[in-house]
Amino acid sequence: MDFRLTADQRSLRDTVRAFATEEIEPRARELDQRDEYPADILAALGDQRLTGLTLPEQYGGRGEGLVELCLVVEELAAAMMPVASALALHLGVATVIERFGSDALKDDLLPKMARFETVCALGLSEANAGSDKLAMETEATRDGDEWVISGHKQWVTNFFEADYVLTYAKTGPEEAAPENISAFLIPTDEFEVETVWDTLGARSVPSPKVTLDAVRVPDSRRVGDVGMAYIQRKTVNTGVNVPARGVGIARAALEKTVAYTSGREQFGGPLSDFQGLRWRVGEMATRVDTARLLTLRAAARADRGDPLNGAMHMAKIHATETAVENANEAMQLHGGLGYTTECHVERYLRDAKLLTIAGGPNEGHRDALATAVYDSV
Repeated sequence: MDFRLTADQRSLRDTVRAFATEEIEPRARELDQRDEYPADILAALGDQRLTGLTLPEQYGGRGEGLVELCLVVEELAAAMMPVASALALHLGVATVIERFGSDALKDDLLPKMARFETVCALGLSEANAGSDKLAMETEATRDGDEWVISGHKQWVTNFFEADYVLTYAKTGPEEAAPENISAFLIPTDEFEVETVWDTLGARSVPSPKVTLDAVRVPDSRRVGDVGMAYIQRKTVNTGVNVPARGVGIARAALEKTVAYTSGREQFGGPLSDFQGLRWRVGEMATRVDTARLLTLRAAARADRGDPLNGAMHMAKIHATETAVENANEAMQLHGGLGYTTECHVERYLRDAKLLTIAGGPNEGHRDALATAVYDSV
């Protein structure tokens, strides 16, 4: 098995790493503390068409795969996780449109989405439909060439900067589930904002709860077949961005710890001379490598169209928990400084915890992984 990246993949990674190091990381603490959306950073990523990374070139994208998505997301998350979230969730919606939308929708929206001139958000989760998406209560009723949609969505990342929300709603009876859910592109100005949560982390890209009340949407804004949106969504593997974000945070925590313990002197020498500490740093590095390998393996399998056999679940569980473990270890090894906002590591810990919940809580992924294991034996 060849674990080497291609020359093009290394070049892409190095270019994004330089941008993240020079343009994002120096501003990350301020953006986080001010709850400020990184609009200009995402616009710059749009100029590079990284916000269209996996879209076909015919729509202004770069035509890359999920491995490249993981490389880009890791670099962005190492500098500031919410930037990676904003890009990845926008790309996830773009991928659904590209895979299942009409030619008219694709021609109209995808070139502008590739440049981040048109921004999209995902409306899938609800108050009573978190892990169990089939319990959603939002409904769409057909009226001629229009759909009348009422309900709510929450955790709508990018909403305040978005132009459209890809909104999932029930269009059929309960007994038809899961073939009773359709997806629609609804302008953000059709929603009312109900709740903007004050969150532990990911503060610069809020994910509010929003409501719809008898909003009329033309059928031309439907994405995918009637009743099949939930099933079609499961064939899109852009969710590998979540473990990739975990890898980025975990690596950043490791790098900051190595730098700090190499320069911090106590008891007549640097902290890095203490064997117990060195072992802990070695364990941090092992976790990063394992998380990255699992994540890239899942992405590579998805790119090839191979059976995933639980690979995505393994990556999600391990990489996101590695992010928490490494961030926590970094805070401990930075001592009192690590507990202050003068240091990046407290932000890593706050942002990392979200990843064990986002994209489905890890408990659900553990169940799915166990099922995959039993089915493969």
